Amino acid sequence: MDTVFSWLENTWLAEIIRSTAYLYPMLESIHIIGIALLIGPAAAFDLRLLGVGRRTLRVTTAANYLLPLSHLGFVIAAATGVAMFLPGANLLADRGSASWKLGLILLAGINILIFHRRTYRSVADWDADQPTPVAARCAAVVSLTSWTGVTIAGRLLAYT
Repeated sequence: MDTVFSWLENTWLAEIIRSTAYLYPMLESIHIIGIALLIGPAAAFDLRLLGVGRRTLRVTTAANYLLPLSHLGFVIAAATGVAMFLPGANLLADRGSASWKLGLILLAGINILIFHRRTYRSVADWDADQPTPVAARCAAVVSLTSWTGVTIAGRLLAYT
């Protein structure tokens, strides 16, 4: 595995990131913007699933406005995260928080997949002014918990 990480560190993109003044801090800044766009709308949607604003905001309305922003945030955070990983792949991969971060991202992704392929298909039955099904509330708790964990592990990854 070290060979893969060494290869990543020696790619042309890793070299550009390492050798271009201010590129890494710019990537970090854009990464934080991506995180905000990902987690802010996702958390707002999760809170709606947990019942906040149930009488005033349909689940589908919240989904239509919030989830596209969250998807954009994920693309930005993922692209900049990979770019920041490249120059120090060996060092970062050795940190314990790296496996936690990747594992929690995987958990969040599986949670999203299950929610949209199963639970959300019946949203017409509980879209407005109805209690959210237990499966949707569980998905919201898993989402809030996993994205919080990803954020914490990411900060530990950067500073430990």
